[in-house]
Amino acid sequence: QVQLVESGGGLVQPGGSLRLSCAASGTILSINVMGWYRQAPGKQRELVASITGGGSINYADSVKGRFTISRDNAQNTMYLQMKSLKPEDTAVYYCNLAQGGSYYSFNSNYWGQGTQVTVSS
Repeated sequence: QVQLVESGGGLVQPGGSLRLSCAASGTILSINVMGWYRQAPGKQRELVASITGGGSINYADSVKGRFTISRDNAQNTMYLQMKSLKPEDTAVYYCNLAQGGSYYSFNSNYWGQGTQVTVSS
């Protein structure tokens, strides 16, 4: 089993910054993708950004240029540096890890408990 624990959420004013962390523990395979998702009340969960172990990154258009995803493979920790935050960024942010025995078999998917990010004046 894999455990994912998010931290770093909180209340911030528009234009401010936050840095989220996700610590992964358990059996972490070499072939994996980690990502940040978010879900606002009454809305569907959406992908914010993802990053592979090799450093391939994808961002949602809504956060491109404002958010930066990174990971420390040695510590199995992923980060999301958020700047120029907007009220529409308010959501519960979830850490996700997908992994498998090969690039053709990502057969395991894990979620953290989520951390609340509130952007409001």
